[in-house]
Amino acid sequence: MGNDEDQTQKQNSKKRKQVFPYGNYRSYYGYRIGQGVDEDPRLKVFRKEWFEGKECLDIGCNNGIITIQIAQKFHCRSILGIDIDSDRVQDAYWNLRKTVRLKSTGNKPAKAAKLKDQEHTDNSENSVTVLSNANAKEISKEPPLEQTDLLDIVSFKRENFVQSRHPPGKHYDTIICLSVTKWIHLNWGDDGLITLFAETWKLLRPGGILVLEPQPWKSYESNRLVSETTAANYRNIMFHPDQFQEILLDKIGFRTVEEITSGVTGSKTGFNRPILVFQK
Repeated sequence: MGNDEDQTQKQNSKKRKQVFPYGNYRSYYGYRIGQGVDEDPRLKVFRKEWFEGKECLDIGCNNGIITIQIAQKFHCRSILGIDIDSDRVQDAYWNLRKTVRLKSTGNKPAKAAKLKDQEHTDNSENSVTVLSNANAKEISKEPPLEQTDLLDIVSFKRENFVQSRHPPGKHYDTIICLSVTKWIHLNWGDDGLITLFAETWKLLRPGGILVLEPQPWKSYESNRLVSETTAANYRNIMFHPDQFQEILLDKIGFRTVEEITSGVTGSKTGFNRPILVFQK
């Protein structure tokens, strides 16, 4: 009995000490969204014309909940969610299949705060790093046309955006990058941040939209010590978040910017961040 208690304490200690150097938290949307909220509150200020019939990219999608909600609410032509953590990508496909199952059986989707990744009991599913849409369709057991379309529209993959080579012919109409800049900045410094901005500009079609939610500088301090790399980069960062708008307009080449933050309600304290919309 004593050995079992010791083992449990060790496991709990490991959970408490788990570090997420890229902001790749489990159940992230449960952390930031208030209870009783049906959808991510940021969607209330997003405009249909940015997404409807458009090809979209979600950089740093985590467990895919907002990616899926955008596809459902705004009817994208396609939306790809990418994340550096293969576990979060696996969670995203799990959430996609769950959404399809709930819809196909006529159940209402769970609240946004509850629709989050869980401990999956199927060991064979846990062994899969990235699931294809074909696998997602098979597991969902031939849902109605509307749900099949969702599986055709939404996809996920593991990718380190700032270190990837993007196909020269691939372009998007809308790119969203929500609460990701800090983690790229801390892990890859100013060079990584500029790469993020420059690559999003290149990937957007003329007139394309970048929806950016940068974290404030004060939040960098609380995460600067998650690794030796982040600690070193924090000391050397020259570009602060209050300069991002100027960099994107004057250096990168975006034509216009609009702040849409004022309409966002429902986020937990500490997550009321500016949302900036840049047009190429």
